[in-house]
Amino acid sequence: MKELINKYVWIVDTLSRYDRLTRTQLNDLWMRSAYGDGNPMPARTFYYYRRAIEENFHLDILCDSQGRYYIDPSQREQNRAVTNWLLESYSANSAMKESSIPADRVAVEDVPSSREFLPMVLGAISDASKLKFTYAGFSRSLPEKDIIFHPYFVKRYKQRWYMIGLKEKSKDIRTYALDRVKQMTTVNEHFKMSDLTPGPFFRNLIGITASKGKVRDVRIMTNTTQAKYFRALPFHPSQQETIHDKYSIFSYKLKLNYELVHELLSYGSSIRVLEPPELVAMITTELHETLKLYDTHFPDFKP
Repeated sequence: MKELINKYVWIVDTLSRYDRLTRTQLNDLWMRSAYGDGNPMPARTFYYYRRAIEENFHLDILCDSQGRYYIDPSQREQNRAVTNWLLESYSANSAMKESSIPADRVAVEDVPSSREFLPMVLGAISDASKLKFTYAGFSRSLPEKDIIFHPYFVKRYKQRWYMIGLKEKSKDIRTYALDRVKQMTTVNEHFKMSDLTPGPFFRNLIGITASKGKVRDVRIMTNTTQAKYFRALPFHPSQQETIHDKYSIFSYKLKLNYELVHELLSYGSSIRVLEPPELVAMITTELHETLKLYDTHFPDFKP
């Protein structure tokens, strides 16, 4: 199965890089790849792979009037983030396999929650099945038991997986980190899947914490070096830039939350928050509280 998936990834990656290819052109590249081994891909096999790609990656491979195959650009836009993550994961796996690189030469961040609970959560979302679990949140002294939950979607943020959905008892939308779940089972009951999807839910958010506040106009000033990083990897999809001689002003449409403050603080002296005033106050308060830790003597603390 893994070998098949790698072949699907090769086709998607090749069509993405070359934009449009005829069967002959695709075959030439296939025969030179590790999967073709010098042999062409039979037409029947290609059409089988094409259907499998549509099912696994939710991408349609279309054919234009000139007989050139390409990935439907509208679907590629809709599913870009998930598709890119899948492609990167499989491509990395394939590259490591082909290179036979020793494991101690690759450093990665562990995401244990993806192995233990993510498959169950994804299955529950697919089947619209309720989940029952115990949750040991950081803000509680004791774990909360027997939570009945309707999972709507998941998100990975900073090497942690989260599930977002409806907590049945309180009837409100909640976010739970999978690494704080202690026990989880699928309940033999189904729920009506909500129309709520990750796009609208996270559209004006940084991170994972939902906010009931209004969308604000956020403006930050950066030095020229940091501006290059933001251009290469935008801080948020709503990013707009005004370039000046010695600095840039970046504008965003965002809700104010915990993650936004701490993400901005992580850039240190390379940025300055200009607006809104509430965000400036949140940033400066956090900075003052941090400085107090260095101005206070802790007699019982020994490094």
